[in-house]
Amino acid sequence: MDAILKLEGIGKMFGGNYVLKDVSLEIGRGEVHAVIGENGAGKSTLMKIIGGIYEPNEGVIRKNGEKILLHNAIEAYKQGIGIVHQELSVADNLTIAENIFAGRQPVNRFGFVREKQMCEDAGKILGEMGIRLDPREKVGNLSVAMQQIIEIAKVVSHRIDVLILDEPTSSLSNKEIAHLFELVRRLCREQGMTVIFISHKLDEVMAISDRVSVLRNGNFIGTLSGEEITASRMIHMMVGDQLDSRSFLAPKTPEGEVILRAEGLCREGKFRDVSFALQKNRILGIFGLIGAGRTESILSLIGADRLDSGRVTYEGREIRLSSPKEAIAKGIVYLTENRRDLGLFLPKEISDNVIAASLGAFTTKRHTVDRKKAGEAVEGYIQKLKIQPPVMDKPAGTYSGGNQQKILFSKVLLTDPKVLIVDEPTKGVDIGVKMTIHHMLRDLADSGIAVLLISSELPEILKLSDRVLVMHEGECRGLLENRDLTEREVMAAVYGEKEVQQ
Repeated sequence: MDAILKLEGIGKMFGGNYVLKDVSLEIGRGEVHAVIGENGAGKSTLMKIIGGIYEPNEGVIRKNGEKILLHNAIEAYKQGIGIVHQELSVADNLTIAENIFAGRQPVNRFGFVREKQMCEDAGKILGEMGIRLDPREKVGNLSVAMQQIIEIAKVVSHRIDVLILDEPTSSLSNKEIAHLFELVRRLCREQGMTVIFISHKLDEVMAISDRVSVLRNGNFIGTLSGEEITASRMIHMMVGDQLDSRSFLAPKTPEGEVILRAEGLCREGKFRDVSFALQKNRILGIFGLIGAGRTESILSLIGADRLDSGRVTYEGREIRLSSPKEAIAKGIVYLTENRRDLGLFLPKEISDNVIAASLGAFTTKRHTVDRKKAGEAVEGYIQKLKIQPPVMDKPAGTYSGGNQQKILFSKVLLTDPKVLIVDEPTKGVDIGVKMTIHHMLRDLADSGIAVLLISSELPEILKLSDRVLVMHEGECRGLLENRDLTEREVMAAVYGEKEVQQ
C-alpha cells in the first residue's frame, strides 16, 4: 500500500489525562479510510491533530514520507490537508462563491473584489466536483445537504489531497447521503483524493470505506479491510471484552410505582415513537450515539422544544408541559449537559446559581430574596457535595469543571424533584467527582426519586441503570434489563445485530 499519511505514536493530553495514547496508523493514497469508535474514543481529537487544530504532545505525522509539523489549520492546508467539521460554518447571507473564497477573494490593484473571476473560479471547482450550481446563489437558499457540499467545496478549493469528513451525514436524508457518497467516490476516483471518513453509522462505513481503523479509549485497536469490514466485527473492536468494567451500583430499595410514562413521542426530523416508563427508586438509562435523539426527545417532553405528537402521563394524569418552568413546578427537573451556557450564570456567585430555579421558596412578601434562608440552604449543599472552595459569594465561573457540576446539581436538587433527568452528568469532570456523582444518583434513586440518565458513556450507563433504553437515529431500538448486561449487547442493540463476532 502506498501511504500518503503515517501517524507514529500520536499522544494527546488534556488536563494531565491522555485522550490519545501511542496511536499509529497509515492512510493509503486515494482510499476512503473510516475511523470509528465509541463516543469519547478520540476520533475527533485525532482528526483535529491531522487537520492542524490541535498539536500532539507526542508522536510524528508523516506525509509522503516526510515529517510535517502542523501548528494550525492554515499550515495543514499548505500541506494539502483539509477538514470539514460536523457543524456547518457557511454564511447564509453570502453567495456560494463568497463562501468558497471567504477571506481570500481575488482583488484588483485597488483592493476591490473581482466578482466575475471569483464566480468563474468557484464554478470551476464545483464543475470538477460534478456539482451544477450558480456560484451567485445565496447559500441560505440551499438545502442542508447542498450547504454541506459547499462546505466541502470550500475546503477542496485549497487544492488539498487529503480530505477529512467528520460526521458529514448527521443531518442528511438517505437520498442526500447517497449523493454525498457519490461525490466522495468521484473525488477519489477522478482527483486521486484521499478521504478520511468519521462516522458512528456502521452501515455507512461499510458502504463507503476501503478500510476501517478502530479507536477505543484513546488507543488504536486495529484496521479492517475488504471482507473483514462487518458490523459485528467493528462493534467487537469498539467495545472489546470489558464485561466487568461497569461495577454495577445495585439499588438498595424495592422497585416503586411508575411516576412518569411517555408513549409515542414524535417530532418530525428529530425522533419518532419514543416510549418509556420511569419508576420511583430506579434509574432508567438512555443510550445512543450522535444523532440518536436522546436529548431532543427529553427536551420536547419537558416543554423546552416542540412535541408533534405523543402522550405523557405523570402521577396518573395526562399532562402536556409548555415550558421547563412548568416542569419544575410539577417536580420534573432537567440537568443540562451544557452547564456553561445553559446551566449556570458563571459571573454570578454560587448562592445566586443554586437558588436560581427555586426563587419562589426564598422570596419575601416584599419580593426580595431572604438571604439568610437562602444562605442556610446553599451552605448545606456546599457541605454535602464538598464544593471547593466552600465560599458562597465566589463567582461560579472561577470554579473547576467538577465543582461547577456540583453547583449545577445543587441547583436542581434544591427544587426537591420527584423526577430527576440528568444529561451527561459527568461530562468534563475528573474520576473523583464522577464517582461522587454516581453514588449520589444511586442514593437519590434509593430515596424515592425516579432518575432518568442520558449518557454517551456506555460504562456509566451500565454502572448506574436498572434498565437501558437504546436509541439510534431517532428510534427506540429496545429496552434492556441490566442483568449482567454487557457493552457488546448494548452496541448490538444499537445497530440491530443479534450478536457480535469475537
